[in-house]
Amino acid sequence: MRVLVQKVREGARLPSRAHEDDAGYDLYACARTVLAPGSRASIATGIALALPEGYAALVWDKSGLSHRHGLKTLGGVIDAGYRGEICVGVVNLGEAPYTVEKGDKIAQLLLQKVESAEWEEVAALPESARGARGFGSTGKR
Repeated sequence: MRVLVQKVREGARLPSRAHEDDAGYDLYACARTVLAPGSRASIATGIALALPEGYAALVWDKSGLSHRHGLKTLGGVIDAGYRGEICVGVVNLGEAPYTVEKGDKIAQLLLQKVESAEWEEVAALPESARGARGFGSTGKR
């Protein structure tokens, strides 16, 4: 698949993978940002995309940042029609300030095919083995 990428800030880096079989493409911070514990920030990547029709890009955590430092992305869906700069919402759930330097890997981008649905309203849903049992319904293990 070919994805068109435009650098919209000086020093921006294109998404990349460390390994050929990685699912996600690393996104890089385009500026220095300091996140105090409990604070949120929108971190610019300096890039804009033109995804092929029928695809979306999903923003996910870098596992090392989330596990070691408590840095969590606030998610995000980039639609095929969006042409603006990709910014990553981040919250510091850790106990210490965290500094994101320009050029640091900040999140990863997963490309996903999007299916269209026709929504049909019904009076009742068909039965299933699980039914309406939600959170914790399978017990603690």
